[in-house]
Amino acid sequence: MMTAQVFSSIQAIDREAWNDCFPDALEDWDYIMAVENAGIEGFEWRYLTLFDGPALIAVATAFTTRYRLDTTVQGIGKRFTGHLNRVLPGLMQLQLYAIGSPVTEQCRAGTARHVAASQRPALLAQLLTLAHSDAAQLGIGLIAVKDVPSHDDDWIQSCKAAGFQSMPSLPSAMLPVPFGSVDGYLGSLGKSTRKDIRRKLRAPEPRVEWRNTIDDVLPEVMHLYEATLARSDLQFERLPPAYFTGILQQLGDRAVCVLYWVGEQLVAFNLVLIDEHRLIDKFFGHDLELSREYNLYFRSWVVNVDYCIRHNIALYECGQAGYASKIRLGCTFQSNTLFFRHRNRWINSVLKLVKLFIRPDRHDPALAAAISEY
Repeated sequence: MMTAQVFSSIQAIDREAWNDCFPDALEDWDYIMAVENAGIEGFEWRYLTLFDGPALIAVATAFTTRYRLDTTVQGIGKRFTGHLNRVLPGLMQLQLYAIGSPVTEQCRAGTARHVAASQRPALLAQLLTLAHSDAAQLGIGLIAVKDVPSHDDDWIQSCKAAGFQSMPSLPSAMLPVPFGSVDGYLGSLGKSTRKDIRRKLRAPEPRVEWRNTIDDVLPEVMHLYEATLARSDLQFERLPPAYFTGILQQLGDRAVCVLYWVGEQLVAFNLVLIDEHRLIDKFFGHDLELSREYNLYFRSWVVNVDYCIRHNIALYECGQAGYASKIRLGCTFQSNTLFFRHRNRWINSVLKLVKLFIRPDRHDPALAAAISEY
């Protein structure tokens, strides 16, 4: 007999059963547990599950929050919507129930390994029905499926069949790493980019330290995080200190914080997740003034590429920001789609118009190029 349940903590779900639905995922039960324990302000967690008897057969993470419709808007558009939000604060913000996670780039619904592929579309449809029911009980009208990857036809078709509208979301940047050396990687880039990076690498070199704990430098890390966050137009959530320390503690050797020092001053940090298949860049924080002098962003990029080469890691997953630089650095892009609908028909119709102005590729040419690549 099949049953559907929603939990408010992943601790209610068996770790091995959850991970069986997401084989080889780096952002697995442990990662989600660390995110939950971090207490990210403004978010409540939901976990959608389907059981066949006692066996977990399908799962998806979800969350609720108050969402600003202009989260992905940049430049002049962001200034306009910011002014509008100050004058009419309720107009641009809606309570949101979203399948996915604010701290993962793509929304993956998992099914147990023993479940036949032919069953997956029906299970996804049931997860969407469960989300609608849960959102209604919470009194939330706007439901979204955040960042469905372009290759997941089952998810895409299930969302369309359920009446969701769609719009492009931020694409995921990927750098395949088939190179035998950093010189080999640089040789794959355009001539001007290659010359520019080699010139940057001749600048004074910071000391690089790979750490599994950062408790002794946590205030400095958070200062760099806050300074970097203040310069970003696209940040959805504000990560507390417990996120960084919790990820490192919960994931063990699968999470590392790379520290960059000039003398005794911490000038940058990079939180990364690592396994034998991929290196995932979760956050890069840096001192802007010293970044220019020491070329910290490009140096950290080369450090990560070098790590992948030396450890035979085939893929560097490098985030949803800085598209202009990542195009130059040889990345490919995997498109993601945001699906949404509102239970109120009038509001849903208004959102059809709003999405024409808030879709991210309207405001950033590099982002539009990354989206169009797929």
